[in-house]
Amino acid sequence: MVLARTTRPLTGREVQQLAGIGSPNGIRLALARLVGQGVVRADERSSAVFYEANRDHLAWPAVEILASVRRTFIERLRAEFESWHTPPTHASLFGSTARGDGDADSDIDILVVRPAHVADDDRTWLEQIDELQRRTESWTGNRCQPFHLDIDRLSEHVAAADPLVDEWIRDSITLAGGGLRDLLRDVKRRRT
Repeated sequence: MVLARTTRPLTGREVQQLAGIGSPNGIRLALARLVGQGVVRADERSSAVFYEANRDHLAWPAVEILASVRRTFIERLRAEFESWHTPPTHASLFGSTARGDGDADSDIDILVVRPAHVADDDRTWLEQIDELQRRTESWTGNRCQPFHLDIDRLSEHVAAADPLVDEWIRDSITLAGGGLRDLLRDVKRRRT
């Protein structure tokens, strides 16, 4: 993914720093495998080995698609929320998927804040949540965990200093509505 996003050669150390994950040895081994497969080129210089994507490789279009999966997924989620008959006050991706460190077994966690005028048992709202869950699981193969609540319930989480609120703030990728920090600021103002 790192090499797909740049056209300049990078050292293994630069690849690791930009990836933000993996050990130096693990990155070096992964790069060696990619060189062996021909998808990455290695240029050994006196100071280091420099790696760059081999965009001439027949598999390169597939590599680019795989490298953009996360961005495509977020775009699909945003489009899904735009299509809702009853849009949420706020929706955001959080957890490992938002951080980019999830795997095939990770749940996809989505915070969805219901508008105040919509009851928690509103049929249209619940159908939208079910459809979000179904589509997300279909698109990714991962279990979707929508965490849906209204402003009052959100306020209770904030008042209780629930650690989950910190996770929402830390990881939040906004999918619909205003930003989470703004919403939480409004919630705190209402409580005072």
